Amino acid sequence: MQHLTNHHRVAILLHRGIRDRSGKTGLAFLRYGEAEVVALIDEDCAGERLADLTGIEREIPIVASVTDALAYQPDTLLIGVAPSGGKLPDSWWEEVKLGILAGVSVVNGLHSPMTPMIEDLPGGRLQKGQWIWDIRQEPPGLGIGKGLAGKLSCQRILTVGTDMAVGKMSTGLELRKAAIAQGLNTKFVATGQGGLMIVGEGIPLDAVRVDFAAGAVEQAVLDLGSRCDLLLIEGQGSLLHPGSTATLPLIRGSQPTGLILVHRAGQTHIHNCPHVEIPPLPAVIALYEAVARGAGAYGPVRVEAIALNTAHLKPKAARAAIAQVQQETGRFCTDVVRFGAIELLHHLHKTP
Repeated sequence: MQHLTNHHRVAILLHRGIRDRSGKTGLAFLRYGEAEVVALIDEDCAGERLADLTGIEREIPIVASVTDALAYQPDTLLIGVAPSGGKLPDSWWEEVKLGILAGVSVVNGLHSPMTPMIEDLPGGRLQKGQWIWDIRQEPPGLGIGKGLAGKLSCQRILTVGTDMAVGKMSTGLELRKAAIAQGLNTKFVATGQGGLMIVGEGIPLDAVRVDFAAGAVEQAVLDLGSRCDLLLIEGQGSLLHPGSTATLPLIRGSQPTGLILVHRAGQTHIHNCPHVEIPPLPAVIALYEAVARGAGAYGPVRVEAIALNTAHLKPKAARAAIAQVQQETGRFCTDVVRFGAIELLHHLHKTP
């Protein structure tokens, strides 16, 4: 598995993704990745300031095409956008090919692999030192889950959500950053393409056949959990979402010692499913705790805290929302992206 480090110079393909949710993978890498990001590619936002568009205070040029980005001498092109249907339009594919022909390596988080494109290159091969990393590939040698992660001695914290795309990965990565700064022996199990791009350790869960999903999580948790004191597991999906199948395998495979519930402040319905209401948070907490303990088949697991996404609120309103959720649920609550994760980390360390 590849790992992008501070030795890489990355251009991120984000066409139309800066202004909508389709670019969350690339923007997450921009926030948390180790590599130097030299350019962002978004034809709709070319020439605009990143801080004005996203609130991310980085002076990184936004250009209109991969060809324009080559002027900044990237050695890696990261596909940071997930368009509807999971496929790149033909014109974007042609841009990626131009980058490959120019000798740039590619990090691909889409379901469609790019490795077959090598056959169309001159000589049918990449240049020396060039590579393509197709992230969404099922790991070899998987079996079914057996609940073995419960035997690990490390603290295992899984992020779960009221919906998809509410900040489960960001919550885990902010905790990771805080824990490492405190000198804690910490590992992060990435379970999606964004997390894998950033930390290089974990599994692409949505590329794993459902029968082996819990086993894949268990395999990754046993590997990393044996080498740390605090293991942070990236959550996926939601038990509330009608299209989500990822959360239960994560719970069973990781056998968490604690959960963090992630919620977007004020959200009342599942995104794009307005007929599905999000229940009151105390009811959601009760659901996750009941599922995690399996009616007593597994040990008790508590939702230790609420990570509230307040990105759409002004600071005063954000603090008020945090206070309201804390009072409503009786659980510690904060926005770790906005206010940092150190308080949440200290709270988790008080947990037996």
